[in-house]
Amino acid sequence: MIETDTEWFRAESSYSDPSIAETTIPRMFFDSVDRNGPRDAQWYKGGVYDRSLTPDVLPSATAGEFAAVTYEEMADIVRSLAVGFRELGVERDDRVGIYADTRMEWAQSDLALLSAGATVTTVYTESSAEQTRYLLDDPDAVGVVCADAELLDTLVGIEGDLDLSFIVVIDEYEGYEDRDDILSLADVYERGSEAYDESSFEGWLDDQSMDELASLIYTSGTTGKPKGVKLTHRNFRANVNQVRRRFADRPDRTDDVPTLGPETRALSFLPLAHVYERTSGHFVMFASGATVAYAESTDTVADDLATVRPTSATSVPRIYERVFATMREQASGSDVSESIFEWAVDVAREYARSDSPGIGLRAKHALADRLVYSSVKETMGGNVEMFISGGGSLSQRLAELFEGMGLPIHEGYGLTETAPVVSTNPPDDLRSGTLGPPLANIEAKLDPSVVSSDQRANAEGAIGELLLRGPNVTDGYWNRPDATESAFTDPAEGEGDEPWFRSGDIVEAAEDGYLVYHDRLKQLIVLDTGKNIAPGPIEDEFATSERIAQAMVVGDNEKFITALFVPDTEALERWAERNDLDLPEESEAIATDERVREWVRTEVDAVNESLASHEQIKEFRLIGTEWTPDNDMLTPSMKLKRRNVLEAYDDKIEEMYGRD
Repeated sequence: MIETDTEWFRAESSYSDPSIAETTIPRMFFDSVDRNGPRDAQWYKGGVYDRSLTPDVLPSATAGEFAAVTYEEMADIVRSLAVGFRELGVERDDRVGIYADTRMEWAQSDLALLSAGATVTTVYTESSAEQTRYLLDDPDAVGVVCADAELLDTLVGIEGDLDLSFIVVIDEYEGYEDRDDILSLADVYERGSEAYDESSFEGWLDDQSMDELASLIYTSGTTGKPKGVKLTHRNFRANVNQVRRRFADRPDRTDDVPTLGPETRALSFLPLAHVYERTSGHFVMFASGATVAYAESTDTVADDLATVRPTSATSVPRIYERVFATMREQASGSDVSESIFEWAVDVAREYARSDSPGIGLRAKHALADRLVYSSVKETMGGNVEMFISGGGSLSQRLAELFEGMGLPIHEGYGLTETAPVVSTNPPDDLRSGTLGPPLANIEAKLDPSVVSSDQRANAEGAIGELLLRGPNVTDGYWNRPDATESAFTDPAEGEGDEPWFRSGDIVEAAEDGYLVYHDRLKQLIVLDTGKNIAPGPIEDEFATSERIAQAMVVGDNEKFITALFVPDTEALERWAERNDLDLPEESEAIATDERVREWVRTEVDAVNESLASHEQIKEFRLIGTEWTPDNDMLTPSMKLKRRNVLEAYDDKIEEMYGRD
């Protein structure tokens, strides 16, 4: 068993407050409304959407500015929408899809559908028509809430393969006047407002069970067909309680420890269709009485940070890498400013790694703060107390950099099947490069049988596949009994009757319970020599690279390691301009330009020096196109779709191994 026995963890395990309870998700929300009624619950940006709820239900926000919805106002919307959905025929346990980007109405519709007794199934807006059809057909969805006219057209194009009773559109739309089964969200609100009866509504909530299905969230599909993970109200509520205990303003904490509570203002921009943002940026925040501001898009996060001035935000490693790349670009005005920035980066990392910085380091850090860190923090609004990272492995170098600048990133670990948070760095004892220890009320242990003797020899602590159980863990997959059976393993003698969920992740555990991520078990590279190599840590070495924007390591069943790199185009342009180089215009021609290859090779050689010989990159090829969710090289949560990358660039891989 992985155990943590520290004073702060004992305080976490025993902590309770009104936000921590054994209630369904709707009850959790309305209880928070009772505590936080006049406080701001949501901020929405004007000029972004043609919202059907404005201006009759909510005032229109000025273009480019944010307007607020209080908890009381949000509760009124949720109640009316819930009754409106019931008027449309939604009954308990019906599956209803939400097909929209992250926005205010996503959250309102989610809580309304849950209040109506429905099971919410989520669909990414990046999904193709065929993927959308599957994500609605597999759970037998009776209806869909979609964002706008474009997504409505997609649904109408596939509805012949579905059994939908209604489609609700969040924004205004034109056409379909002859369809009484297509309505705006404002129409649903109006129906519900007219039919609302407090006694009946409260009766629905009272009748709900913690063990009823709250949501089906389909795995993002880095391999194979997505599986619908079944998550109950108990699963979500348990995870909210667990996260609240770790980040609450507990009596054992000093004033300088960042916490989550009614004073928290968070910026939400990750997909709410993904369980990470759904729990961490949605359920946890509303239980805490926090304010959630919705970014216009991932492309406007930098501007929205400056406007919203959040105290907290949840994100994925790829976004933090982009933020760092933007910092570096902004410092590229001259050789002097670049040198100062790189010096400040080194100071930040040194400061983060030091337990007790001496007077010299403190002086350098103070100077770096005046010259660099303070302006960086101001561009993020000047109020950030902590960032939270999940959904992938965060480079230790990057984590140390942010920590040293006074913008700590609390990295954690989770899975869709665990609703999702398993561990996270506590605000009392942040350790960059780790995932923190498991949350209270989560049991964890390692199965060492799946790792090699080399991996065991190189690990500082115990290492193996992480096995998990607890009230936040799913009981399986929708209509996939075989997948469910293979996902669990029986307990050992003396461990009770509850089975263990196999995470599929190789994790190392220190004696005090802090976890270190190695890689997905299925993604381990096995060279033809028998050496096991985790690609993630090698790829993480390039996370702070100036010259390489994206990296993927290759080598399974091969003699040596190779890599595919997407160069940083902005850094490349600066380099070419300074060296008066005339590069080709076509991206693919740039990728094969020998001058560019040598420019990247310098970075690769530097990384190779820190790697064991069998881990070193012997060959590489440059890719002229960024990997994104749009071209299906990344999942919507920004994870590499390795299989897709391998298939797309098979010719380049064959070439690296001399098989062209």
